[in-house]
Amino acid sequence: MRVRETARGWTAVWLVVLALAQTAALGVLWRFALHTELGQWLDTVALTGNRIGRDHIDGPVDRLLNAMSAVSLLAATAVIGFIALMRRRVALALTATLLIGGANVTTQLLKYVLVRPDFGIDPERAAAGNSLPSGHTAVAASVALALILVLPRKVRAVGAFLGAGYAATAGVATLSAGWHRPSDAVAAFLVVGVWAALAGLLLLVTQRERAQVEAADAHRIAAVVLGVGGALAVAASVLALWWLVDLPRVDPHELGRRPLFVGYAGSAAGIAGTVGVVAALVLGVVHRLVPRHKG
Repeated sequence: MRVRETARGWTAVWLVVLALAQTAALGVLWRFALHTELGQWLDTVALTGNRIGRDHIDGPVDRLLNAMSAVSLLAATAVIGFIALMRRRVALALTATLLIGGANVTTQLLKYVLVRPDFGIDPERAAAGNSLPSGHTAVAASVALALILVLPRKVRAVGAFLGAGYAATAGVATLSAGWHRPSDAVAAFLVVGVWAALAGLLLLVTQRERAQVEAADAHRIAAVVLGVGGALAVAASVLALWWLVDLPRVDPHELGRRPLFVGYAGSAAGIAGTVGVVAALVLGVVHRLVPRHKG
């Protein structure tokens, strides 16, 4: 029993660290992307680069984004709650619903509260004001992470890869459609990641003392593959943006095809990589939050 309590304690500490780390990362991203000229310029270069090949993907991208409505979010939440209830996990159903609702409400509040100063870098969208975090991306990511929590262990790893792929596609789609800057999508993933850590803490609090955690239920290989793949994508994004930093700070519309493509592709890699890392962190600890035998 003492070992069991110690394991729960360390899991709780790990979740608190994850919540604080992602909150700090969100703060740094907000400060850099919104309140520095360099951050706004990099975002605008990536957003301007979406015109490369846009004619070929406009249709699928618009259909994907238009399908993400309030009705579809409610339907997805209902399905996720139903999966948890079918497993006779009432606390899990409520927590997954709280994760989805909390992440999306927080996203909308931040979008309303945060201010984007006008440095004259993106005059076409200056009147629209702040767009960070991305609501569409938050919808996809919250559903994906909630799905990891509620799925049975036998299909959890597959669900994690499919969910992360769906969220990454949604995030990149908002950039491709010109709806959001890359920092908006990354910020949405971080908001959802914080709520996932908080949901994990709630599951620990409601967990019965007789619950049995099986080491065999840990998806270590899948979590490592997902996390390392995401980290490599983020590293590639950093290198691409670092290359752009050395270029003259001119109007993005005056840049050539190569820097625009590097900005767009590098940002897309950063979006996909971030959700891969966040999903891997959830997948790596979910067996302790939702044990096979609830006690």
